[in-house]
Amino acid sequence: MHIDWWTLALQTVNVLILIWILARFFFRPVVNIVAKRQEATRKLLADAAAARHQAADARADADKVREEIGAERDRLIAEARTSAEMEKAKLLANASQEIAKLRSDAEAAIARDRIAAEQAIIARASELSVEIAQRLLGRLPPEVTLPAFLDGLCRELRTLSSEARESLTSAAAADHAVAVVTAAPLSEMDAGRVRDALKASFGSALSFEFRTEPAIIAGIELHGRNTTVRNSWRGDLDRVRRELSRDKHSR
Repeated sequence: MHIDWWTLALQTVNVLILIWILARFFFRPVVNIVAKRQEATRKLLADAAAARHQAADARADADKVREEIGAERDRLIAEARTSAEMEKAKLLANASQEIAKLRSDAEAAIARDRIAAEQAIIARASELSVEIAQRLLGRLPPEVTLPAFLDGLCRELRTLSSEARESLTSAAAADHAVAVVTAAPLSEMDAGRVRDALKASFGSALSFEFRTEPAIIAGIELHGRNTTVRNSWRGDLDRVRRELSRDKHSR
């Protein structure tokens, strides 16, 4: 095989010239273009990464704000619930106090009405008892009723304490006559009978004066300066009224 070195050399030179031309007018611009494209691509990727980081930060901030909003909402709801419960408790307490006050006022009004009704009943009963007593006694002659009341008065005198008897006798001894009170005037004979019975009960002579008080209805009473001895229907009615009042207050 014969090799033409001149031809080979010329071809080599042509190849080198072609490579130089390509390198100068083709590969270098292409490399520059590729480099610029790579740089642009890197910039785009960096911008995209930055945008992605900004989006992530914005999403984190949005999540934080959403959490804060949720926490604030929960706090406001809890405060509103607590305030509502406190207001409810306050309203219930006020309602309970008002109900208790109304109940107390109603019970007091009922008690007052009951007391007033009982007092009215007692007063009416006293009036009726007085009317009945006066009608009954109007049918009896004094000589029938006087001995019975006089005997009862003498029994009362015999059961008096020593202090009460001393009060009556000392008053009579000091020129303070003991008043003998009856519902109607006594005849001379009845007055003498009363005087004798009282002297016998006291065991000594006392000074008596006779008075009439229709309010005692029937019976006989002794009024000293500090002591009163009753055996009359007025005394009995007053005693019954006191017993009724005591029973009423004890309830």
